[in-house]
Amino acid sequence: KTTPGLRALEKYAVRCGGGFNHRFALDDAILIKDNHIALAGGIKAVLQRARAHIGHLVKVEIEVDTLAQLREVLDTGLADVVLLDNMDVADLVEAVKLAQGRVVLEASGGLTFDTIAAIAASGVDYASSGALTHSAPNFDVAVDVET
Repeated sequence: KTTPGLRALEKYAVRCGGGFNHRFALDDAILIKDNHIALAGGIKAVLQRARAHIGHLVKVEIEVDTLAQLREVLDTGLADVVLLDNMDVADLVEAVKLAQGRVVLEASGGLTFDTIAAIAASGVDYASSGALTHSAPNFDVAVDVET
């Protein structure tokens, strides 16, 4: 989530601050969200359709918010990355045990400076936060023209 026309600069600012951008644009990978799952008829169906329409080098990431959904994703073997949305630390630890390294796990949602250490210690591969770009304070710039 970046400001239209400023994506390159905002992504650069994240890198300058020590962060890592896992995607530059929407076409870098497929990200399957809850509405995609609902419209396609479920997790297995949406993953099968995605894989049928992309090349073998394109990564597929799917968002889940329960451990039951994670199990379903793992059973298909069709996802590269699973975004664990708004899970508490106990569920993140359990997700790491369930995945056993078969997919990359990304924790997202509810990340703050107070929670990031516990989330990182859960064993997930990545922790992501859109707040770095979509909640950054604005810099007030004005130009006065004298005539």
